[in-house]
Amino acid sequence: MNFDLKTLPLSTAAAEKCDLLIVLVPDGFKPAADALSTLVAHALKAGDLETKPGKSLQLYQAPAVAARRLVLAGGGNGSAKQVRQALLGCASALKGSQIKRAAVVFAGAADADAVCATVLAVADCSYAYTATKSKAEAPALARVTVGVPDAAAAREGFVRGTAVAAGVEFAREWANRPANHATPTLLANAAKTLAKAPHMQCKVHGPAEVARLGMGSFMAVARGSEEPLRFIELHYNGAARNVAPVVLVGKGITFDTGGISIKPAAEMDEMKFDMGGAASVLGTFRALAELKPAINVVGLIPACENMPDGRAVKPGDVVTTMSGLTVEVLNTDAEGRLVLCDALTYAARFKPAALVDIATLTGACVIALGNQRSGLFATDDALAARLQAAGDAALDPCWRMPLDDEYAEGLKSNFADMGNVAGRAGGSITAAKFLQRFVGDTPWAHLDIAGTAWKSGAAKGGTGRPVGLLVHYLLGLAQASAPGAARPASAAAARRRSAGAAGAASQPAPAASKAKAKAARSAAA
Repeated sequence: MNFDLKTLPLSTAAAEKCDLLIVLVPDGFKPAADALSTLVAHALKAGDLETKPGKSLQLYQAPAVAARRLVLAGGGNGSAKQVRQALLGCASALKGSQIKRAAVVFAGAADADAVCATVLAVADCSYAYTATKSKAEAPALARVTVGVPDAAAAREGFVRGTAVAAGVEFAREWANRPANHATPTLLANAAKTLAKAPHMQCKVHGPAEVARLGMGSFMAVARGSEEPLRFIELHYNGAARNVAPVVLVGKGITFDTGGISIKPAAEMDEMKFDMGGAASVLGTFRALAELKPAINVVGLIPACENMPDGRAVKPGDVVTTMSGLTVEVLNTDAEGRLVLCDALTYAARFKPAALVDIATLTGACVIALGNQRSGLFATDDALAARLQAAGDAALDPCWRMPLDDEYAEGLKSNFADMGNVAGRAGGSITAAKFLQRFVGDTPWAHLDIAGTAWKSGAAKGGTGRPVGLLVHYLLGLAQASAPGAARPASAAAARRRSAGAAGAASQPAPAASKAKAKAARSAAA
């Protein structure tokens, strides 16, 4: 879809030639003398229109309006959140088969974040999956104009919104594809297409290379599948070579049967979404290709299937990770942490300023947080605060969870350095504690997106989360490191902000590596 941004007050919006005109009417709307403003004012006065987000009034061939269809939609206080809510309420109008060109016009002020939310909401409403449908029709909507009082002032939000929308769509598309159309090899091919953009590079490691690296844990998970594993390595080089990168690691289980610890048949089809973390990394790189921020980013995706073949890893088997630590596989359905741990070890070679993994890791996180917020676990308060702030700004929120050392007690094993599960209690936390063993002193965060990466039921499909969160986080780092940028706040101030944002769920970083962590925080903050 193509988006345009233009200065378009209500006085000229009525003449905009399109199939659908949506006017976002804010609280305290003050009409001018033009026909469209008068129409809005009459509707408000008569009580036929409310400015509450989600409320709207639809008209057809309204006098003095060039668009065939006109929707007056309550825009609330004009914030990004309320604008998004208003436009999602117009989804049915945007999806109309006769709507090829639409315009969304602000009847009041429009800041950059609200414009960004507008683009993302329209893209969300109009997305349709067609890749494996024989007679599917592409969405009719092809061009959308976003009209604001001052296009120059809103340009940054518009550019950000179109880039994030492209990334979210890329992530959704690959998450939605059936497992036989999104194998590890095909996922690697998708990454290679991204590497055609400037500043991008891609390297794909096959089974032989992964074996030479000593990724015994990753290989154990892949052993039961006929599909060969792929370890995907993406690089975005937007800054000088000596600038430490941020490393993103995405879980890429392209289908998860549970292995020998096989899952129930009901809803197992949704396990094609178990590569949601990988999809979000791909989507983030798609957005970086558009935005070109001055930052270095590495993306790592361990991709494979988890199948119950005769060669598959068995409960009780002990595997040796790339780090040299041994793991007793007590449950083969806890495979995500087994592929991620080797990727996290590999990430250390890049000496990252920060390390973030993204994974549909535990059903326990869904129980804890539902499908509204992703779970956030972090060893560094400044990193946690940045990620949480980025999620809030992107309307892609997360919530910080604890990482107390006592949660790791259940991972002890009589036959290996550790087990891969620790019982049902606090399952999302113990999974994070497992991963923490493989990150060393690098500032690290883990996003458990099991509740947010896809929707079930009638709206079944990938959401593209947390691409928005990740892109906002990376743009924030690029902005903070730009010449003339304000110096980072102190570690103590970052901890206070983090504590205020995360409430009782936050916890201090481990005390064992204070000196190194302090230096790393300065680089990542």
